[in-house]
Amino acid sequence: MARAFFRLQKFLRRTQFLLFFLTAAYLMAGSLLLLQRTRLVIQQGSRGTPANQALPVPDEMSRVGIIDPRTLQNPRPGPRLLVGMDALQEPALDQRHSPHWLMSRNSELRRLRRRWFHRFTSDQEPMQTAGFKPMKHTAEHKGTYMGCFTDDLRERTLKGAVFYDLRKMTVAHCQEACAERAYTYAGLAYGAECYCGNTLPAAASKPEECNSECKGEKGSVCGGVNRLSVYRVEELWAGARRRRNVIYRGCFRAPENLTDIFPASLIQPNLTVEMCSEFCSKKEFPLAVIRGQECYCGYPTGHFSLHDSTDGLRCSRTHNASSTAEGKYCLVYQTPVQDTRCTDRKFLTTKSKVFVALSSFPGAGNTWARHLIEHATGYYTGSYYFDGALYNKGFKGEKDHWRSRRTICVKTHESGKTEIEMFDSAILLIRNPYKSLIAEFNRKYAGHLGYATDRNWKSKEWPDFVNSYASWWASHVLEWLKYGKRLLIVHYEDLKQSLIPKLKEMVEFLNVTVTEDRLLCVENNRDGNFKRSGAKQKNFEPFTQEMKDLINRYILTVDEALRGRNFSGLPREYVPR
Repeated sequence: MARAFFRLQKFLRRTQFLLFFLTAAYLMAGSLLLLQRTRLVIQQGSRGTPANQALPVPDEMSRVGIIDPRTLQNPRPGPRLLVGMDALQEPALDQRHSPHWLMSRNSELRRLRRRWFHRFTSDQEPMQTAGFKPMKHTAEHKGTYMGCFTDDLRERTLKGAVFYDLRKMTVAHCQEACAERAYTYAGLAYGAECYCGNTLPAAASKPEECNSECKGEKGSVCGGVNRLSVYRVEELWAGARRRRNVIYRGCFRAPENLTDIFPASLIQPNLTVEMCSEFCSKKEFPLAVIRGQECYCGYPTGHFSLHDSTDGLRCSRTHNASSTAEGKYCLVYQTPVQDTRCTDRKFLTTKSKVFVALSSFPGAGNTWARHLIEHATGYYTGSYYFDGALYNKGFKGEKDHWRSRRTICVKTHESGKTEIEMFDSAILLIRNPYKSLIAEFNRKYAGHLGYATDRNWKSKEWPDFVNSYASWWASHVLEWLKYGKRLLIVHYEDLKQSLIPKLKEMVEFLNVTVTEDRLLCVENNRDGNFKRSGAKQKNFEPFTQEMKDLINRYILTVDEALRGRNFSGLPREYVPR
C-alpha cells in the first residue's frame, strides 16, 4: 500500500512539473506572437506617425495613429497609370494604379490604422477636489499680482486676446504672451486660460476663490471657476520673446470721414508710427491709421476692408499733410493687438440635423481650415480623432465625441465607403500633393510647427513615405467623389489666395449666416496657432524624377475624376502639362 502511494505521489510531482513547463511554454509563445504582431507599430511610435488618432492619448503620443504604410507589402509602381477614363468606374484588377487599386489599397491601410487606434485609452486628467487649498503666488515671473477678480463672460474686461494651453499653462507663459502683444494686464482662469487687456476687471473677489492650480506649474494659482488671477505685465525679462513688431499693411485711399469709421483718434505734432501704434494698442485696436499728423484706431470693416491698396509712392512716411496728397491717402499698420471680434466660440446649442465632414488628406490644411471655420461661424469643429496638441491650444471640439453633433463639422482623413456614407455632406479640401506630402512628413517627424531634419529627408523613410502616401492622396479624393452624398470641393490654394470669397462659400455650405465684419476679422487672424514660421529652405530637391512621375500620374487621375463629376479640375499650377 505504501509503495503504491509512493508511486502515485511521484507521478503527481512529475505531472505538476510537466504542467508548469507547458504553461510557461504557452505564455512564452503567446508573448512572442504578440511582440511580432506589434513590432511594427512600436517602431513607428518611437519615430512619430501621421495625423490620425481615435481616442485621447498622452501628449507625447497625441499624434500617433496611422501605421506607417511603408510596412505594408507595397509593390513598386508600374510604368503606367490609368488616365483618361471615368475615374469612378472600377477598371480591371490588373491596373495597378487605377482608382480601384487605389481604393482597395487605401482600405488595407485603414484597417491597419484602426488596429493601432484602439490600443490606446484616454488619459483622464485628475479632477480638482472640493477641499483644494488656496495656493501661494510663488511662480517666478516679473509681473505684479493685482488680485482675484470676477470673470463676467458677457462683459469680459480682459478681452484683448485669448490663449489656451490645457496642459502647460503657467503664469509666466500668460504674461509673456500678453506682453508680446503690448497689453498691460494678464489674467488666468480655470488653470489653463489666459486673457489679456489694458483695463482691470471692476469686481474684485475673495483671494481664496482663485484656487485653480496652473496646468503647467504646480503650486501656482491660475484663477478659478469664473475667477481671474490678474497680473500687471512688466517689461519683458531676459530670454522672453520680444514684443511683436508693428506690421505695415500698405497705403490706402482714405475714407471720406475717418472719424465715423474709426472709434479712436489722436492729433499729434511730429506723429510717428511708434506713437500711433502705442496709442492704438492701449485702446486695444488692431489697426493704426496715419494721415499726416492724425492717428486713427479701429478694425477692418466693409467701409475700410484693406483689400484695395494703392501705390505706396502715393504715401510718404514723413507723415506731414503734404505727403499724403492733402489727406486723400493714409498709411495703415497692424498693431500687436489681436482682433477679438471673431474669437468667441461655443458648441451648438441644439444637435445639428446635418452631419458635415471636413475631409482632407493629411497635410492638406485641415487644421487651418478648422481655425477659419470656427472663427467665422463662432462654433467649434469636431474631430474623428483626438489630438492633444490641438485640444491644448483651444480646439475644444477635440474631446467632444465626434458623433455628438454639437460641432459645426467634423475633421476626418478617412475614406472608406462606410465612413463616408455616415456623413450627410462634406467639405472636401484638396491640396497640391507635393506640398501635402512635405507638410505631413514635417508633422510626422517634427510636430505641427517643426521641420524634419536633413537626415530624415535623405533617409530611406522619405522615398518609402512618398511611395505609400501618394496613392493615399489620390484614393482619398476618388472615394469621396464616389461615395460622398453632397460635396463642396475647396482647393487649399484657392482658399489661401481668395480667403473671403472661399470662406463665404464654406460658411454658406454649413448653413450659417455671418457678418462681413466677422469675415474681415477672420482675415485679420488668418494664420492661427499652427502655421510654421516661414518656409525652411532645403538645400536639395526632395523629389526624385521617379517620384515626380508617380505623383504626376496620380494628379492626372484625380483631375480627370473631378471633371467627370462636373467639378472644376485641379488648379493648373500643379497639373502636369
